[in-house]
Amino acid sequence: MSVDLDQAWELNDQVALRPEPFGALAYHYGNRRLTFLRAHELVEVVERLAETTDVADAFDRAGVAETRRPAFLKALAALAAGDFIRPRTTATDSRGASTTDTEAA
Repeated sequence: MSVDLDQAWELNDQVALRPEPFGALAYHYGNRRLTFLRAHELVEVVERLAETTDVADAFDRAGVAETRRPAFLKALAALAAGDFIRPRTTATDSRGASTTDTEAA
């Protein structure tokens, strides 16, 4: 599964993140999968996905350098393939307020 910079994503509600010195552990209660997020910036991106307009906005707010974004996109794609993150069905406006896709269009 691919993740594009202009897509809106969110952490699956069946996933819990546990902070660790290296980043975080992500556990999916639905499929019982466990994965490691090995960068604090990646943890911040994943936590910000639901409150940002798209992945690029999450990268900006987490301070992810342009040179690291391809690696982070690959990590997000792996999280999406494992159902740790999922496409968001509501959008967020510039104030952080949620709107439905039809209202945002």
